[in-house]
Amino acid sequence: MKFVLFVEGHTEKKAIPEFLKRRLDPQLNKPVGIKVVRFEGWQDYVKDIAKKVALHLSGQTGADVIAAIGLLDLCGPTFYPPAKADAEAKRAWAKEYLETAVASQRFRQHFAVHELEAWLLASPAGLPDEVTKALPGRCEKPESVNFDEPPAKLLDRLYCEKLKKHYKKITDGTNLFRKLEPEVACAKCPHLKSLLDEMLQLAKDAGL
Repeated sequence: MKFVLFVEGHTEKKAIPEFLKRRLDPQLNKPVGIKVVRFEGWQDYVKDIAKKVALHLSGQTGADVIAAIGLLDLCGPTFYPPAKADAEAKRAWAKEYLETAVASQRFRQHFAVHELEAWLLASPAGLPDEVTKALPGRCEKPESVNFDEPPAKLLDRLYCEKLKKHYKKITDGTNLFRKLEPEVACAKCPHLKSLLDEMLQLAKDAGL
């Protein structure tokens, strides 16, 4: 049995399924599958998520699917109403908006707050030493690294300053996620923990 994970970019497709499974599989009787469906950015995701979820949950295609899981960066999309000013307001509104649009009890929308790279900031020992030493104090709570300088931009700035090269989401990010311990990231990133806890419970409920 498997989850279908809907994501917006290449890093999520390459790195995240294996990262999630490293926390899920040891707590299950059988390994869970994760099939990734990638969109071309958040606009494409918002426009087509309902259609893609329906396709992957229907008929024989969806017979062994536990649930459809959506994962977006909170930072980046601009479809939030102006009144939703802070991160939690944006997250709560967008979750309800997308789950209502999909209209399936087997779909769950989650967000990386504020970006996927917040999870990497939770384990600075995995970053290059020069970058780790330069991390600002706010990285003690990675999901608070905000819209002004979100995690990927922070890493890019520090890579440029300390390593004289840009942080590359696909290559650098994928390599860093391979070294990242999910439990370490969950301890500092409550929204990541919420995602994994829900996936774990759904898998158990499905008999895994």
